Amino acid sequence: MTHTTQLPDRRSARVRKGAAGVTPSPAPARTRRRPTSQQWAAWAFLAPVTLYLVLFYAYPLYRNIDLSLRDYTVRSFVQGNAPFTGLENYLTVFDDPAFTPALLHTAVFTVVCLVFQYAFGLALAIFFKQHFPLSATLRALFLVPWLLPLIVSASTWSWMLNSDSGIVNAVLHAVGMNPVNWLTSPSWSLTSVIIANIWIGVPFNLVVLYSGLQSVPDSLYEAAALDGANAWQRFWHITLPLLRPVSAITLLLGLVYTLKVFDIIWIMTKGGPADASTTFATWSYQLGFGNALPAFGPGAAVGNLLVVAALVFGLIYLKVQRKQHAS
Repeated sequence: MTHTTQLPDRRSARVRKGAAGVTPSPAPARTRRRPTSQQWAAWAFLAPVTLYLVLFYAYPLYRNIDLSLRDYTVRSFVQGNAPFTGLENYLTVFDDPAFTPALLHTAVFTVVCLVFQYAFGLALAIFFKQHFPLSATLRALFLVPWLLPLIVSASTWSWMLNSDSGIVNAVLHAVGMNPVNWLTSPSWSLTSVIIANIWIGVPFNLVVLYSGLQSVPDSLYEAAALDGANAWQRFWHITLPLLRPVSAITLLLGLVYTLKVFDIIWIMTKGGPADASTTFATWSYQLGFGNALPAFGPGAAVGNLLVVAALVFGLIYLKVQRKQHAS
């Protein structure tokens, strides 16, 4: 006779337990957390900045892209029924004979201004780091070109470089040199606006690079001097490497600013003579507003090319910074 061992039935036990009046406790419901006062304060501070960026950056950029993709006339610009043309405005800009000279002038204007602004700004920053008497006063005076309105600076340079009554030609005549048609000669007009823009941009480079030099410990220079390093070696092996992050952001901001310079060129030369100082910024204005029949679409397309150029260099800067942090 065989005996079989029966295992307890767990399901029947649960049924009996439930029948006895004991019910399983339900899962606790998830409670939604209400925003704290700190989170509300953060949103309150963020809202004005977000509204500002949307109204003055995102929406104008959207409108500019829309202008470049449609065939706008004065009537359609007001009524808003311009037909969609795709990339036709960009093809029109690329086929325009003025495209290549404007591109070349923009590149020369940007590169030359950046190089000299950075070089002069760095030299002045190192000079003022010596903390000699009246250094603070001189630094304040060097900020004047940066603080003046651009229309004032450009008008001043137009008067100084005037072919007949300008002080620059008067000085050249005093030293026995022939006068130069700074603003009316195709050979000198681009040089003239470059000189004016360098003068305006040097104070910005001075301020940023001088601030960066304050973070370089003097003990490094003292140790290098004890090891026999001369002034050039200390500059090349200490100053420049430690200023690399500050230099990168200075050059990037200077690039974005220089690409869109319009006021100085337009007031001094209006892009002439014979388009000798025309850049993308002035060309965009001439296409959109400088003619009896404005070409809004091509003008917006040229402006978008400047935006793309600034965006490309910004992405390059971010990529370089990531590689430096990774290493």
